[in-house]
Amino acid sequence: MDLQQLFSQYKEQSIKGRYITLDEIYPILEKLNTKNQLEIIGKSVLEKLIYKYQIGIGKTKILLWSQMHGNESTTTKALIDFLNVLNSNSEFAQKLLNTFTFCCIPILNPDGAKLYTRENANKVDLNRDSQDLSQPESRILRAVFDEFGPDFCYNLHDQRTIFGVGSSGKPATLSFLAPAYNEEREVNESRLKAINIIAKINTVLQQFIPGQVGRFDDAFNINCIGDTFQSLGVPTILFEAGHSQNDYLREETRKFVFIALVSSFETLYENDIVGNEFDKYLSISQNKVVFYDFLYKNIKINYDGIEIITNFAAQYKEELIDNRICFNAYIVHISNLDHYFGHFEYDAEGALYQDENNDFPTLNEKADFYLDNKVKFVNGSILQ
Repeated sequence: MDLQQLFSQYKEQSIKGRYITLDEIYPILEKLNTKNQLEIIGKSVLEKLIYKYQIGIGKTKILLWSQMHGNESTTTKALIDFLNVLNSNSEFAQKLLNTFTFCCIPILNPDGAKLYTRENANKVDLNRDSQDLSQPESRILRAVFDEFGPDFCYNLHDQRTIFGVGSSGKPATLSFLAPAYNEEREVNESRLKAINIIAKINTVLQQFIPGQVGRFDDAFNINCIGDTFQSLGVPTILFEAGHSQNDYLREETRKFVFIALVSSFETLYENDIVGNEFDKYLSISQNKVVFYDFLYKNIKINYDGIEIITNFAAQYKEELIDNRICFNAYIVHISNLDHYFGHFEYDAEGALYQDENNDFPTLNEKADFYLDNKVKFVNGSILQ
């Protein structure tokens, strides 16, 4: 199967970019609601409706949810793309629908999605609320879990651009985790199933993004939803959609999430998780904080009359302005940048730094400056 062609054929064209809210998703779900698959399962803190979309008649039950963190929208886009496949009436779709029952919650945190925040409207991280269940959104997910009784759980997230695959210098475009089920981080039968699926996904993804798949830290935290569901004996897979070069809108990463989803279900369909892929899973390098969005090297600055050579880095802040996500670059680190990489790197070769206020970079200031009064940088990038 040509997975890239499948994605191109069923990509939902009505949604793109990073700001994905219920306003964009609901019309799509309504369009796909041909056989009463769509159901209201509760309301958020701000009384926004939360939906589940259930499709398929198969014995193996799959629970998927996205935007538990409201500003993590890439996996929502890919999940919608996958739902388009399931509604295609293709032979592949029928195979999946006869094998699986999919229960999908495309936006668990609609308030956070609207505000473009990680937390919900009460400023609670829902992924630290799986035990207290203090928030309506947390209780809704747990109620669906208890009622649906999934055989596998897919916990779909985004991660920041700061993560790389170990110290390889490659971005962690996708990262995965089979969460621990106890403090000792042991591997039981349930966790091994999740591990085996991830190993199979990684084999497929290496054909498309070689060296750009990471493994998330598996420190146990029972307050995290994945750890809770794993501890309850349900194989759970954490997806973390990350950065691909020049893909800040994450449309390329969206494709790779889609490919990961499809390949995982093909693996399950073929019952190809009965072995032990633990060594292959461990061979996936762990995520490491090694990236900045912008890295500037060998910058000359004039500090109190003394000229020195230094380095500095800038990072985008994703700011919601007039219902649009703006990527605004701010200076976040000055001096030693050994062992760090930049998604954009510039060697100034001793060029002199100047901005409107100073002859040296200042933390938390916008990355707007000149080098040798010739090369102008605006919002981190060279002004052409």
